[in-house]
Amino acid sequence: MERRKGGMLVLFTVVMTASLVLWGCPKKAEVASSQEAQANGQAGTIAQAEAVKQAEEQQAAEHAKQAEEEQARERAAKEADGLKPVHFDFDRAIIRDDARIILKANAEWLRSHPQAVIRIEGNCDERGTIEYNQALGQRRALSAKKYLVDMGVAAKRISLLSYGKEKPICTESIEDCWQNNRRGDFVVTAGQ
Repeated sequence: MERRKGGMLVLFTVVMTASLVLWGCPKKAEVASSQEAQANGQAGTIAQAEAVKQAEEQQAAEHAKQAEEEQARERAAKEADGLKPVHFDFDRAIIRDDARIILKANAEWLRSHPQAVIRIEGNCDERGTIEYNQALGQRRALSAKKYLVDMGVAAKRISLLSYGKEKPICTESIEDCWQNNRRGDFVVTAGQ
């Protein structure tokens, strides 16, 4: 019986040891897998955050580039088209002598490009109310249009728009800057 008890004890010990080994192994693997998954999850989250940040930065850079390209196109169109802006005296819409020379050149360009349709944009410096400057910008654009029509350009080829003081070239509060903002711009809107 003793032998039987001893054999049973050995068998019991072997079974228990095997059970503990088998029962204990998966937990260690699960813990390791859980830690690895958590580390991988954090790495994935960090990678996703980096990817989102890079995408946002790229999108912002693309928007800035598009805006810059649009401004460059506007400037290039004005310069390449041969149409130069004219400037005005403070609180005036009368065509100055230096503006007459520019308007004559603009009229010549328009006559040599009979398909071109333009918009004259009246602008003002920062002084005065919004409403006053809107009206003054419109009068400036109208004066430039009248001069071009008198030079033989068809009135139907010219539209007007006043930005008032809303589209300054220069933002310093000094006379040179204000002078640059008191202008009529010429923009080709169709044809050439």
